[in-house]
Amino acid sequence: MKNMKRVLAALAAAAIALGLTACGGGGETSGTGNVEGEYDQVVYAYATFNNIPATEDLAPVQEAINEITREKIGVEVTLMPISIADYTSKVSLSLQGGEKIDVYQSLGNFNSCVASDMCYDISELIDQYGAGAKEVVGDNFLDACRVNGTLYGIPTYKPYALTPMLIYREDIAQELGLDIDSIQSVNDITPLLEQVKSAYPNMTPLAPVQSGTIGLHMCMGDVDWLSDDYYNPVGVLLDNNTTATDLYTSDVFKERAQLARTWHENDLVMKDAATTTTTAAEAMASGNYFGYIAAYSYPEEDTAASLRAQCGNYDIAAKILDDAFLSTGDINAVSWMIASTTDVPEAALAFLDLTYTDEDIINLLIYGIEGRDYVLNEDGTVSYPEGEDSTTVPYTAQLSCGTLGNFFKMYPTEGTNPESLAWEEAQNKEAETSVAMGFTFDSSSLKTQYTAVKNVISQYLPGLLCGSLDPDTELEKFEQALMDAGYQDILDAKQEQLDAWLAQQ
Repeated sequence: MKNMKRVLAALAAAAIALGLTACGGGGETSGTGNVEGEYDQVVYAYATFNNIPATEDLAPVQEAINEITREKIGVEVTLMPISIADYTSKVSLSLQGGEKIDVYQSLGNFNSCVASDMCYDISELIDQYGAGAKEVVGDNFLDACRVNGTLYGIPTYKPYALTPMLIYREDIAQELGLDIDSIQSVNDITPLLEQVKSAYPNMTPLAPVQSGTIGLHMCMGDVDWLSDDYYNPVGVLLDNNTTATDLYTSDVFKERAQLARTWHENDLVMKDAATTTTTAAEAMASGNYFGYIAAYSYPEEDTAASLRAQCGNYDIAAKILDDAFLSTGDINAVSWMIASTTDVPEAALAFLDLTYTDEDIINLLIYGIEGRDYVLNEDGTVSYPEGEDSTTVPYTAQLSCGTLGNFFKMYPTEGTNPESLAWEEAQNKEAETSVAMGFTFDSSSLKTQYTAVKNVISQYLPGLLCGSLDPDTELEKFEQALMDAGYQDILDAKQEQLDAWLAQQ
């Protein structure tokens, strides 16, 4: 570390100050006494659901951030926005190849990141360089990022309880007289999609939320993924019991796979949903889709309001499909890690801390440059400049809100209800909680099995969840391939660790 040791005392004071301002605005800066030009260099890799900005459009955002970080923590940051479709693979390959990335996010792969030795142990650094973030998140939620007592990350601070919803074109629903109130679960959607298809033969009723899923994995009831992400589940808890279960032999998975197949065969869903790189917002903005299924942490009205600009400014609405359910994976699914390969762990954590405590930093990351990329309205909400939207402004990562730092320091989007924060906090407190809340599976001794099993999952799961594979013929093949790859070893290990953890509670 060329600079951080020299400013250790200053950073300690800054960390305390940041903790005190965690519930306020950006706060006052804490200078580090850096000599101009002598700053630790930190690469911040973050996923964006929006377009990747051109280098010249990203540069002003980066410089505005650095004007803050140079003074506060003696750090210069290089922003590395990566498309959500490519994020996990690109970060993994970059770290393996020796490319400099200092800060990155788990995006549902917390367990895999830890098991792959991609994470720096921040247990001893958090109180010095991440005190503000620790104060904001709180020990209970921070513990979701511990494995065997070791702290490997900091969860994004946001409404954690995710509620599955149908996001849809309200103008079309009203035109066709669709009975939206009749939708009580995902099983009730089919007749409405058929009505849309009949009235608009050239429109595809349902878009994928992202490559490899049309959202049905979010509509399986009370599922604890036991430290895996829902794109690669390996042993789960169903219906809040304490038995590590093979999801793929469960009735609920078979039902969802069959539903996806029905939609696919009847042209109710994008045919190449299993492989497309098109995001839900891009699909909706094209005008060729009626809706998509995803999970959000906000009330229906606010969810819709936050998505309208992203979805082509169509009249967007949202309908809840199931109750929220809260597990450890919901908290650590979007966690921020310091790369194990970093040469500036203290500087990296100091910058990460600012994304939780500094209002200016997080809003620069999300919205870009005021006046150019967004308009800050008199009521404190954000809208796009006149004639612009998320696809035309030079920079925005608005669709990544809730995945970067502290959600509660972000400006709300135009049309959101100011009372929603209370609803979101209530969801975190009142949502049904997994019996295994706080349990984190250690898969480090099963790297070979996990690699083999995830290869099998990537071969079969997208097609089964998007309908391009017939579950009547492919599920049995899928299950056999899983067992041949060592699936049972993982199930047994999860059960053993879970039983030991439960015995200590």
